[in-house]
Amino acid sequence: MTNNIRPFHLAIPVTDISLAYDFYVDMLGCEIGRSTDKWIDFNLRGNQITAHLKPQECDINKYNFVDGDKVPVRHFGLILEWGEWHEFSEMLIKRKTKFILDPKIRFKGKIGEQATFFIADPSGNALEFKAFKSKNNIFLN
Repeated sequence: MTNNIRPFHLAIPVTDISLAYDFYVDMLGCEIGRSTDKWIDFNLRGNQITAHLKPQECDINKYNFVDGDKVPVRHFGLILEWGEWHEFSEMLIKRKTKFILDPKIRFKGKIGEQATFFIADPSGNALEFKAFKSKNNIFLN
């Protein structure tokens, strides 16, 4: 894995710009970039998420089974440091956040062991936050 990781850009549909704002700013701590009444750029820890007002594109997510869990197929998120993931998940639990998949350790005892949880924004876009004890294991199985 390279140390020169570049920020990513992802555009997602949302049903309501103000609800997206509340979730990404108040819940996830994102900063705001450019915006109009039809779209808004969020800085998700150095990555650009653009929320486009397009309610008709927000439909029910499909699922796949991973390590016994029903995981949303269409999702995005971040890989955090191990301690950072634990702090962030504990903060969301204290805020009584509704999880798609509760915080847990997946693939215990295997090379791909990871801490993971899934949440959804108000438009149903699924986000996964995960962590590995070693960055070297991100792409290993």
